[in-house]
Amino acid sequence: MKKTMTTYDIAHELIDDENANWSRAGAFALAEYLEELEDGTGEEMEFDHVAIRCDFSEYASLQEWAEDYYGTGSKDGWRWVLDITEDMDDDEIDDLIRAHIQNDGQLIEFDGGIIVSSF
Repeated sequence: MKKTMTTYDIAHELIDDENANWSRAGAFALAEYLEELEDGTGEEMEFDHVAIRCDFSEYASLQEWAEDYYGTGSKDGWRWVLDITEDMDDDEIDDLIRAHIQNDGQLIEFDGGIIVSSF
């Protein structure tokens, strides 16, 4: 037995996952990404909220992701990894983080935050 899910269905299944903490906007962005991935590959995917929760994480910003990923609460802890210099503004720092994520994983940007795949 198989059930076809809409974007709305997928997003609400993600939001209803008690062990995840998806925002409404993040859940819809991730649902749209998964649908586009399915369309792009031409292969139907089986919805697995546990696998999705393990494969993707939501953050309020690119810099929040960097702080979490590199285990520090300040720019100084991850500056050396991303070649950040003192004269860079936040937009330049975000561009470096964005490029870093896209080199190794998937970045989904939406109004209000980002979703990053595990890598």
